[in-house]
Amino acid sequence: MVKWLVIGIGDIARKRVLPAILQEPRSELYALLTRDPSKAQPYAGARVFTALDDALRDPAVDAVYVASPVALHAPQTIASLRAGKHVLGEKPAAMNYAEAESMVAAARASGRLWGVAYYRRLYPKLLRTRELIAEGAIGKPLLAEADCHGWLPSDARSWLWDPALAGGGPLYDVGSHRIDALNFLFGRPARATGLLSNAVHRLAVEDSATVLIDYAAGVRGIVDVRWNSHIERDRFRVIGTDGEIDLDPLNGPVLRCGGREEILPAHANLHFPAVENFVSAVLDGAPLMCPGEEAIWTDWVAEEAMRQAGRRR
Repeated sequence: MVKWLVIGIGDIARKRVLPAILQEPRSELYALLTRDPSKAQPYAGARVFTALDDALRDPAVDAVYVASPVALHAPQTIASLRAGKHVLGEKPAAMNYAEAESMVAAARASGRLWGVAYYRRLYPKLLRTRELIAEGAIGKPLLAEADCHGWLPSDARSWLWDPALAGGGPLYDVGSHRIDALNFLFGRPARATGLLSNAVHRLAVEDSATVLIDYAAGVRGIVDVRWNSHIERDRFRVIGTDGEIDLDPLNGPVLRCGGREEILPAHANLHFPAVENFVSAVLDGAPLMCPGEEAIWTDWVAEEAMRQAGRRR
């Protein structure tokens, strides 16, 4: 049994993370950390802490789920690892690549597991895509395209507009998932660049970002993410010398390749497979689907894009 401390009771935690922990048979929601204890009322039986140091001193805590704003990911993860706890955290790993590297170092020094909840790695259709590429179903892969377009997040998630809390706009929010999906398929990125703009919304973060990524095998990735479109798009495809794999929409169940369709739905709670995989890693030694040392390459890509767009020195 893994006894969890969950940091933060925000939107994602309430909708997905906490239900996943409550449903996972080898997990126990042991404790919650929140500045507002009233938010913990629906989770009767869980201990409630308002200070991280106090929560980490509890020897019963086995694992920590970090569901706080991005600015807190690195300090809270490192403190938890140093306290001897395993950590699974929200994306992106950190505010920048240097912070992310320090988290990898802390995990190695502690001997504990650190993973990032890039749950799309556990989509059956993305796993199948990797299989098809390995089988040569589209010949040599050459180009991967991922678009995620929508409107500005609601006021309830307005912290995403603050670079001091979120790091960046759609690049860090929805873009990080698509970048990680490409890294999952093609490995460590070799080069990256990007263009960021505020085409519609005058925010302290970008409202649109386009990223180019080159991989060692010769694959080029294009990721375009926007908070300025009333037309929602969630396109994802891989083009090769002899065909393509079409996953449009990425969050839907359909995969098309070679004139055939496969129906591969994700779990009803998208976070459940990530929590389940983490528990299996802690208890059984199973491989993490998204270990921290792989997740940080999304931070590297985002930082390269921001630096070359003139938004970071």
